[in-house]
Formats: sequence, C-alpha cells, structure tokens
Amino acid sequence: MSFIMSLMLFFSNMKPTEALPGLIQKGKASFYSKKFTGRRTAGGERVRHDVLAGAHRSLPFNTLVEVTNLDNNRSVIVRINDRGPFSKGRIIDLSHAAAQALGMISKGVANVSLRVVNKSNLLALAPETAVFTTPAAFQPMLEPVNRF
Repeated sequence: MSFIMSLMLFFSNMKPTEALPGLIQKGKASFYSKKFTGRRTAGGERVRHDVLAGAHRSLPFNTLVEVTNLDNNRSVIVRINDRGPFSKGRIIDLSHAAAQALGMISKGVANVSLRVVNKSNLLALAPETAVFTTPAAFQPMLEPVNRF
C-alpha cells in the first residue's frame, strides 16, 4: 500500500509540460468552416472566424505558434485555443482568418511547418472588429500580452 501512495505522491507533484520554444513540426493544416463560429472550443472560448487561432492535439492552450505555408512561404502567428484536428494526417486546424493570411482558402488544406515562438502564458490578440483582406496586415497587429 505504501508503494502505491508513494507513486501517487510522486506523480501529483509533477508539473504539466510546456511547449519548448523553437519546437518544429511539419504536416498538413486545414481550417474551421465558418459554420463553427460561436461554438465552444476545448479551452472554453467561442470559435471566431476573425481571430488568429488554431487547434493542436498536444500543445498547451495559449501557446503561440508560427505557422508557415510551405507552398508560398506565407507565415502567421496563431494562439492555440482548441484541441484537434481529428482528421488523419493533419497537425493543426486554423481559424478562417489565419487560413486567409496563409493563402490556403481556395485549396482547403496546405503543407505547413509549425514553430513554437514563446511559452504558454502569453496570448496573441487580434483586433476585435477588424477583418483583414491582405495577409501582411495581420502581422503588425499581433503582440504578446501578459494574461495576469
């Protein structure tokens, strides 16, 4: 019995894993349909098509990730706020705004690379009302903000 208690105490003191800055992953990306707007994410937020956000299976919530479309070299920084994708062979689901910034709307799926750009306690915030038509317009609007 004491062995089991020792194991329980050992594992209860372990800290959750954080994403390592610079971690790189390559694979396919897709994006949320606009019909998901308003539904809840795994993180409890509402899905919005006009923010730079994404879903990843294992990265901690609020991790900032630079996503680069390998076909046209466009990049955007998104905040992980959901779990997924659940389609085989995909590594990230993106919001409509992020997909538009990467130039992947017409194709639906793109080959991308992911690079973690900071620790999970920072947020990337896009303007509340602005919807951009050019990918270059997204980058100056991103800035990390301390949550508390």
